[in-house]
Amino acid sequence: MFLKNRSNSLRTFLLIWSGQTVSLIGSSMTGFAFTIWVWELTGQATALALFGLFAQMPQLLTAPFMGLIIDRWNRKLLMAVGDTVAGLLTITILLLYLGGNLQVWHLYLAVAVNGIFQQLQELAYKASISMIVPESQYSRASSMGSLAIYSSKIVAPALAGTFYYVMGLRGILIVDIATFAIAIGTLLLAHIPQPTLTETPPFSFTNIQQEIGFGFRYIATHPSLLALLVLTSLFWLVHDLSATLRSPMILARTGNDARILGLAVSAAGLGGIVGALAVSAWGGPKRRIHGFLLGMAGAGLSKTVFGLGVTPLVWTGAQFCSSLNFPLLGSSADVIWLVKVKPEVQGRVFATRSVSLLVASTFGYLIAGPLVDRVFEPAMMPKGSLAPVFGWLFGTGTGAGIALLYASCGLCMFILGLGGYAFRVLRDVEDIVSDRDFLSNSVD
Repeated sequence: MFLKNRSNSLRTFLLIWSGQTVSLIGSSMTGFAFTIWVWELTGQATALALFGLFAQMPQLLTAPFMGLIIDRWNRKLLMAVGDTVAGLLTITILLLYLGGNLQVWHLYLAVAVNGIFQQLQELAYKASISMIVPESQYSRASSMGSLAIYSSKIVAPALAGTFYYVMGLRGILIVDIATFAIAIGTLLLAHIPQPTLTETPPFSFTNIQQEIGFGFRYIATHPSLLALLVLTSLFWLVHDLSATLRSPMILARTGNDARILGLAVSAAGLGGIVGALAVSAWGGPKRRIHGFLLGMAGAGLSKTVFGLGVTPLVWTGAQFCSSLNFPLLGSSADVIWLVKVKPEVQGRVFATRSVSLLVASTFGYLIAGPLVDRVFEPAMMPKGSLAPVFGWLFGTGTGAGIALLYASCGLCMFILGLGGYAFRVLRDVEDIVSDRDFLSNSVD
């Protein structure tokens, strides 16, 4: 049963959101400062690329356990634990830096540990939305999460880039610690209702295996939710594959002009902010599946144009339009999951969703480099195998193969979005799956 006396006001959500947004900006500033510090120390791109690997792999391994924990424990407490661990890690890094003992491997270890607790905090936060705000506000709540993310992408690099040369890494770490204190303070002031917990078996190896597999069984028993998850995973696989290509494509086609790359990145952040504000004010479409599928198609079309473009004007415009779609598709998907999954099992189900997306994302990152270096770039050289076919559209030489692969990814995203309408099991997910009436114990 659902908690009857939950808050129907956005005040609690706004209080938590404001604290988490401040903390996110602080963490993003620290991440940007780490990039500068490591580059100054090593001068190696590989050293920077490893940050993403060390952050993502622990999340992939621990996500199923996170769902089990979130459905058994107080979610407000878990969010506070996530912020507290992140703050303690930052304090540790600061002490190592002040003592002259900070090394790159310390940062990798900190990023790996923080990734685990950041995921715990994020999953607990998402599973709490349905207990904090009324269903009619789910879309706005989700879009405000996008607003926080895109705002940090614009604000944090600008602040960190300025403060790093004024205060150094030490000053930015101190600012980050202060933002964690703000996040924890807002959590302590907020009241987060808890769902009515179903009776759970005691911890044992067998029971833990069953509990971890609960989310997979839950989704598999709902063909419509499974179709939604599969399409989302395919979309993010292609998206994250292309995401690794944006910077090298622009740099290759502009003679390593970092200013143009920065302009494109800023345009993407601005598009995301505008999209999040629009969805927050509008509330999203009544049929959420339309926002999800059309958002995918819109993002894919914009990325296709980006791959075809050869001028900064086209790149910045396409990046703006692409990011404009993500708050719509993201909030629409979130609302469907929030409405269709009972609060007391959302931790495990959302963890399963997170695992699927992490696997897809990681695979996209892994295959991007080999596809570019061994297939597309050689094939788009003047005498390459694909140059006679696509050379008139993308040109030939350095960067042409990257552009071809990027545009192909965008076209795949567009097809996935519109192609979703061809499958009734997905198109009518909001009608096929009744709102939260699926008994959790029926998949045990």
